[in-house]
Amino acid sequence: MKKLLKFVGALVVLFVFLVAGLLAYVTKFLPNVAVKEDIKVEVTPERVKRGEYLANHVGVCMDCHSTRNWSAFSAPLVAGTLGVGGERFDQNMGFPGTFVAPNVTPHALASWSDGEIYRAITSGVSKDGRPMFPIMPYPAYGEMATEDVYSIIAYLRSLPPMVSSPELSKADFPVSVIMHTMPKPAQPLEEVPAKSDTVAYGAYLTKLAACTDCHTKAEKGKPVGEPFGGGFVFAMPGGAQLRSSNITPHLTTGIGAWSKEQFVARFKAFATGTYEPAAVDMMKGEMQTVMPWTMYAGMTEEDLGAIYDYLKTLKPAENPVQVWTTGAGG
Repeated sequence: MKKLLKFVGALVVLFVFLVAGLLAYVTKFLPNVAVKEDIKVEVTPERVKRGEYLANHVGVCMDCHSTRNWSAFSAPLVAGTLGVGGERFDQNMGFPGTFVAPNVTPHALASWSDGEIYRAITSGVSKDGRPMFPIMPYPAYGEMATEDVYSIIAYLRSLPPMVSSPELSKADFPVSVIMHTMPKPAQPLEEVPAKSDTVAYGAYLTKLAACTDCHTKAEKGKPVGEPFGGGFVFAMPGGAQLRSSNITPHLTTGIGAWSKEQFVARFKAFATGTYEPAAVDMMKGEMQTVMPWTMYAGMTEEDLGAIYDYLKTLKPAENPVQVWTTGAGG
C-alpha cells in the first residue's frame, strides 16, 4: 500500500512539473510570429485615403481606438479623439479580463517599425511580443490584401499625434495562457477581389468588417450558433442585454425579405450630415447598440451592395432574436 501511495504521489509530482513546464514554455516562447523587417510602407496620398476609408468605415479600427459617446445612439466617435485609445472591455461586459484599446497615433507608434505594426494588425502580437485578445479580429485581418494593410499603416502614420497612455490589457487565467497560442502568421491575399465579382468582393468586405464576430452567437468565446444568425449577447449597463440581429437571408427572422436598396438605405440613414444621434440613457432602460452605424454609413453604396450580395448567398438561419431587454432597473 505504501509503495502504491508513493507511486501515485510521484505521478502527481511529475504531472505538476509537466504542466508547469508546458505553461512556462507557452508563456515564454509563444507567440512565435516573426517581424517582417523588410516591410517599408511609403506613405502616399492614395494609401492614406484608402487606409482612412478602411479604418473608419469598413474595418472600423477607430471604433475601438478612439473615444465613443455612449450617451448618444450607436455611440458615435467624439471629435478630436481619433486613435487616442482607451476604450475598455472588461468582465462587466462578459470578457475574460480587462482589455483596453491602445493609442495608435504616431505618439505611440513612433518607435514601431512598419513590420511590427503589420504583425500587430494581421497576427495580434504587440511590439514587445505580447499576444492580443482577438477583440481586434486579427485572424480576419491576417487574410486582408497586403496593399490594404499597408494603406492602414500609412493612415495611422498620418494621424495627428495624441498624447495618452491607456492601461495595458490583462486577461484572466486561463485565457492569459491560451492567448499565447492564438496568433498565427498572416496569410494575406495577393490583391482585393475584383469589384465586378460582387459576391467575392462582398465576402472580402464582410470579413474586414468582422460581421460574423458579432452576428454569431457565442459562449465563452466559441461560436455556438449558425454563422451570421445573430444572438451574440452584449452585457450593457443597468443589467440590460443587447443581442445581435440575424443577418442571414432567412425570410422571416433574417434579411431575406430585404431588397438591396433597403439594405443600403438602412446604413445610409446614419450618414454624417443627415443623421443626428438621439440621446440615450441605458440606466433608464433606453436601447443602445454597439453597432457603429455612423461609421459603417461612410461605406460607398457599391461596397454596401456587395456585402448584401454576399450575405444573400449564406445559409438561411431560422433564429428570431429579441435584440434588447432591459435590466432590473429598466
